[in-house]
Amino acid sequence: MREKDRQLADTIYLTLAALFIASLVASNLIFQKFFYWEPFGLYKFEVSVGILPYPITFLITDILSEIYGKKKANQVVIAGIFASFFSMLIILVADFAPAIENSPINNNEFHKVFGLSRLAVFASMMAYLCAQFVDIKIFHFWKKKTNGKHLWLRNNFSTFASQFIDTFTVLFLLSSFKILPWSIFTSLLISGFLFKVIVAALDTPILYGLVYLFRKRFHLKIGEEIL
Repeated sequence: MREKDRQLADTIYLTLAALFIASLVASNLIFQKFFYWEPFGLYKFEVSVGILPYPITFLITDILSEIYGKKKANQVVIAGIFASFFSMLIILVADFAPAIENSPINNNEFHKVFGLSRLAVFASMMAYLCAQFVDIKIFHFWKKKTNGKHLWLRNNFSTFASQFIDTFTVLFLLSSFKILPWSIFTSLLISGFLFKVIVAALDTPILYGLVYLFRKRFHLKIGEEIL
């Protein structure tokens, strides 16, 4: 690969990594708000708004896995976990810092929005960590089995499996820690998983388009990665 192409590949990698980390951190900051979505009146999804940036992270890891390889994808996941814990530490310190009398946001208001439960964050991070590594592992398993063909197969199989693990694990831990009641465990599991599955299926054409552009720009064959 030419030096110019190498620099471009590195820049794109860093950009995707930044988008991944920003999406992950944002999801942890906004997860306390829940909303509902009822497409065509067929089913009512009741999910946290923190779920909205998650499909972006799985799309990015699939792109990285396909173009840059398993090692580079895992590095971004680890960096994202570190960034999430670091942001939570900053928020914890900010929550303890006393507000002045003229502060537009007082202590109670700040704590209500950003006073995240440490157990909830821990549960979310552990579930996410397991899910992302499973996603990358399954993706490369099918990539090897299909000799780099059938991108839709490994994209959806890896994402469906990892999203179920992520949804089940985080809800199980939150219910075990008594942050959420067990009575809503099943409904949240079904809503969360189905929502992620639908979004994952919808992003398949986007993945195909981006992978096509990468292969064309860097002259990669099917299944070939940037070394």
